Amino acid sequence: MDIRNLGRSGLRVSAIGLGCNNFGQRIDFEATRRVIHKALDLGVTLFDTADTYGNRGGSETEMGQLLGDERKRIVLATKFGNPMDDVGVKVGGSRHYIMQAVEDSLRRLRTDWIDLYQIHAPDPRTPIDETLRALDDLVRQGKVRYIGCSNFPAWQVVDAQWTAQANGLNAFVSCQDEYSLVVRDVVEPQLKQAMLKCGMGLLPFFPLASGLLTGKYRRNRPLPTGSRLANTDRLADRYLTERNWQLTERLADFAEGRGHTMLELAFSWLLSQQPVASVIAGATRPEQLEQNVKAGSWKLSDQELAEIDGIAAR
Repeated sequence: MDIRNLGRSGLRVSAIGLGCNNFGQRIDFEATRRVIHKALDLGVTLFDTADTYGNRGGSETEMGQLLGDERKRIVLATKFGNPMDDVGVKVGGSRHYIMQAVEDSLRRLRTDWIDLYQIHAPDPRTPIDETLRALDDLVRQGKVRYIGCSNFPAWQVVDAQWTAQANGLNAFVSCQDEYSLVVRDVVEPQLKQAMLKCGMGLLPFFPLASGLLTGKYRRNRPLPTGSRLANTDRLADRYLTERNWQLTERLADFAEGRGHTMLELAFSWLLSQQPVASVIAGATRPEQLEQNVKAGSWKLSDQELAEIDGIAAR
């Protein structure tokens, strides 16, 4: 397993990370155990979860029960900020809420520290300096090692980094955003350039566009039973567009013509992009995790990368 620095920070993460959003909800406890143990066996070190995953707390709780001493081997990342109740109290990036949210996550995860603590989304109600000062206090207390952000537009990333620097506070070392061969406009070009300028690492989520880039979906054929796009209309409406069908068909031809799969192309392309540090992918079965780890081994040449950009442009 390739190990990379997260941006300019000293935090090192596996090139393939495990997204833990399936735990505590989509798969049961024993299935979660099998996935976690397989990830450890394969050398995956980045485990990414959030307080809201698993129906608000389920993912963190099961991870805390299952990791035990293995917790010391991994980079444990979690998030706060999305609603943890239905009345608008447990939400956001205020000092008042952060101090409660981190204690709740530490308790569920059964650990004394969080390696990467990320705000899940911008909080329009709270000034960024208040959020950063609270997170800086957690770093100084040893409860958090590094901090990151997710779903921030480029201007807010730059504003947060400037605020941290101007006030002598710990700054975000990473961004977590959607990025894939079919969804590039979230990151490119502005957010990507902001991260490079600030020395931040990118942790892409939805690297397979909810399964579209696995190669298991075919135009004008029934969607695989039990698949995410078959079961979730809003995702199907978003990803199964004419533009995406044409793009994935061309990408599949490109990969197959070089003796590779669509899955290998999706992961390897992301790992070739700066400033990607680790590709976060969920898994419901150990076999999926094995495929994900193997998929990132194709070293794309400059010519191949240019051809891929040409396909996307068409």
